[in-house]
Amino acid sequence: MRKTTQFARALCALAAAGLLAATTAEACTRAVYLGPDGNIITARSMDWKSDIVSNLWILPRGMARTGEAGPNSIKWTSKYGSVVVSGYDVSTTDGVNEKGLNANMLWLVESEYPHFDGKGKPGLTIAAWAQYALDNFATVAEAVAALEKEPFTIVTDNVPGEERLTTLHLSLSDSTGDSAIFEYIKGKLVIHHGRQYQVMTNSPTFDEQLALNAYWKQIGGTTMLPGTNRAADRFARASFYINAIPKEPDPNKALAAVFSVIRNASVPYGINTPLEPNISSTRWRTVFDHKRQLYFFESALTPNTFWVDLKKIDFSKETGKVKMLDLGPNQDHTFSGQVNGDFVDHAPFRFLGL
Repeated sequence: MRKTTQFARALCALAAAGLLAATTAEACTRAVYLGPDGNIITARSMDWKSDIVSNLWILPRGMARTGEAGPNSIKWTSKYGSVVVSGYDVSTTDGVNEKGLNANMLWLVESEYPHFDGKGKPGLTIAAWAQYALDNFATVAEAVAALEKEPFTIVTDNVPGEERLTTLHLSLSDSTGDSAIFEYIKGKLVIHHGRQYQVMTNSPTFDEQLALNAYWKQIGGTTMLPGTNRAADRFARASFYINAIPKEPDPNKALAAVFSVIRNASVPYGINTPLEPNISSTRWRTVFDHKRQLYFFESALTPNTFWVDLKKIDFSKETGKVKMLDLGPNQDHTFSGQVNGDFVDHAPFRFLGL
C-alpha cells in the first residue's frame, strides 16, 4: 500500500511538473555530500537565461543592514563575515560564512509570500534573505530555531529589468551536514529540516519532489534515471549520484566527485529546447568544502576553477574590509587557483528593496 501511495503521489507530482515546464523560468540544482570524518561539501549550479551580473564579495563582521522594505524594515548588524556571489549586484544569491554555513537561493515559481502592509512584522527584501542567514547564524539548527518564529515578512519585487515577480526558496547547509529548505507556499512558511534533505532543485514544491524521488528510488539509479533538464529529473539524478559516489576520506577526491555530480545536473551552455523555451543554461557553479573552508567557483565560459580560502580572510569589524572580485560580463574573466589576493576594496552593494 505504501509503495502504491508513493507511486500515485509521484505520478501526480510528475504531471504537475510537466504543466509547470512552460512557466518555470529559471533552474538551479543544489546537493550536499555527506562524507567521512566531517568531510561535508555543498555544490550548486546557477541556471539563468541571461547574464545575472554575478561577482564575488567579501563582507566583514559588524556591517549594519536594513531589510530595505521601507520604514518598517528589520535591522541587524552582521555577526559573522561571509563570502557571497551577488545577483545583479543587488542581492546575495549564494554564499558561505566564516562558521561554515552555506546559503543557496533557487527559483521556485510556486512561491507565495505573506502580504506586507508595512504595519505588522518588519519587512525583509528577498534580495537579502540569504544574507540575513549568513550574517546571523552559525548552524542550520540555529537558523531554523530563529526563522521558524518568522521574525520578518519577506518582501519581493520584479526581477531587475523584467516584468515578473522574483519567486525563490532558500536552502542552508552547515559543517555538520545538517540541511534545511525554506519555502513559502500559499503564504505560509514551510521548513524541511534534516540531513536527509541533501538535494534541492525547482518546481514542483519540495514535498512533491520528494514523492517523485521516492518513485525513482524504487526503480534504482543503476537501472534507469531520468535524463532531461527539467527540475524533477535533475532532482532524481543529483539525489542518486550524490550518494552513489564513494565516501572518500581524501578531500580532493571527494571534491572531484562532487564537482562531477553538479556538472551532471547542469544544463549545457546555450541550449535551446523549442518545446520548453524557458529551460536556462548553467551560468556558473559553486562548491563549498565546509571542513577546509574553501569556496570554489566555476564559470561556464572559462576553463579554470578557482577558490577563496575563508581561513585567510580578515573578517574582523575593526580591520576587515568589503572587497569585490570582478568576474566580468557573463563571468568570463579568467582566474585560477586561490584568488584571495585578487579581491579589491569596494563599496558594498545595496540590496534591492522598496
